Amino acid sequence: MGTSKEPKKKAAAGRAAPAATKSKGSAKARSGGAPPFPADQLAGTVKMGEPLGRHTTFRIGGPALVHFQPATSEAVAGAVAWAKQHGLPWLVLGLGSNVLIRDGGFRGLVLKIGKGLDAFAHRAGTWKVGAGLATPLLARKTAEAGFAGVHRLVGVPGTVGGGVFMNAGAHGQDFASVLLSATVLTPGGEVTDKQRKAIAFGYRKSGLEGHVVLGCALKLEEDGAERVKADLAMVLKKRREGTPFDQPCCGSVFKNTTDSTAGRLVDRCGLKGRRVGGAEISSVHANYIINRGNASADDVLKLIDIARTAVFKEFGIELELEVKVLGEAK
Repeated sequence: MGTSKEPKKKAAAGRAAPAATKSKGSAKARSGGAPPFPADQLAGTVKMGEPLGRHTTFRIGGPALVHFQPATSEAVAGAVAWAKQHGLPWLVLGLGSNVLIRDGGFRGLVLKIGKGLDAFAHRAGTWKVGAGLATPLLARKTAEAGFAGVHRLVGVPGTVGGGVFMNAGAHGQDFASVLLSATVLTPGGEVTDKQRKAIAFGYRKSGLEGHVVLGCALKLEEDGAERVKADLAMVLKKRREGTPFDQPCCGSVFKNTTDSTAGRLVDRCGLKGRRVGGAEISSVHANYIINRGNASADDVLKLIDIARTAVFKEFGIELELEVKVLGEAK
């Protein structure tokens, strides 16, 4: 990603999103005039105009045109096919971490991957995990069984599907290091298993753009339950002490640079505690922006701009976003 230009100012936000309404069967969406959604043919729960702040760890985000929580892989495929048929954009949410959804919401299909796609099982060190399982829960369950490899991801606030898609990692562990294969819905609408060697993983990214991760197989090493659980507890303690663990945020805002952490750079610019509206650069960790209760996406974007500009002016470094900014301004 280039580093030559100053970040642009973001558009202003507006009023709160409207309340969500439920859709039954193939009823016409009442928010934004969406084409009829085939809810009677696809297993899951559909809502129209659902405020996405209810589904993100930032607690920020305007309404979705169509919000669908699929209960099966077939329902995922059917929903994506419907969106493509009608020329609608679509996106996937798990627990809603690592995203900032703008105040105008998302005028398309939002797929919430969770219950129904959260199964897991293991045999001989191979763990088969649904995309909707929370990563902290996977970390705890594997640790309790005495398997190491993902237990240090206990503080990563997302689902396994999102973790594979962005190669989430923490404390020396990431999904790419233990992945055997990922079950995905391809851009062509096929559900298939992609082997690890066919996925171009990098730092906080994969080669899975345009795919939907439905599950994965992980190879973990047995290391004794007490040893692994003790290591997990140490990591969790460190996470709680060093990050705003229990406050609404997206996780890390910026990617670390080659020579320094993003948090250290922002901190050296004296920006801890800086506020815009209801958003604040955390006084605990400068690579976190927290929602103090009434923050808009625009507040957060202004803080991002302030931090990127300050770091560029001070160090000549253009910070790259780790958080994904989605949706439209209001």
